[in-house]
Amino acid sequence: MDRNQILAGLRERILAFATSRVSRDHAEDLTQETLVVLHDKYPAVTDLTELVPLAFQVLRFKMLDAHRKAFRRGEYNHESVEELPLADPADDPATQLDQRQRVARLLSAITQLGDRCRELFKWKLEGHSFPEIQTLMGQASINTIYTWDLRCRKQLLSLMGGSWE
Repeated sequence: MDRNQILAGLRERILAFATSRVSRDHAEDLTQETLVVLHDKYPAVTDLTELVPLAFQVLRFKMLDAHRKAFRRGEYNHESVEELPLADPADDPATQLDQRQRVARLLSAITQLGDRCRELFKWKLEGHSFPEIQTLMGQASINTIYTWDLRCRKQLLSLMGGSWE
């Protein structure tokens, strides 16, 4: 009896043992991995009395390794996604009210700003960079734009009551 026939017969025994411990799909994977180890690392072992205990020892190590990996990944005792309740994507009513009040305060404060500050904020919200805003406002120095921005933000903060919240 050649080694391939021995491994084929041994495969059924390994698979039966692994199936008694884990699911069928997982047992087949473990069996295949065990046979690969036997084929690659132990080609000299041909005697059935040595090969069977070796195969089951390799299988036990593979099963322990799979167990540790599943535990490490949090796959153990995890709940099914289908059974979990869906989270409401909207904010809770208190957060929504708070946000609406902040937006109302912000809009009220912006209407009290001068034209230059409103234009500056508008261009910043549109995504323009400071050099682009410098060109749009016709200023020779970018430092002027930085200064206006600082002053406008301070004025806006003051009009909002000293806090962004």
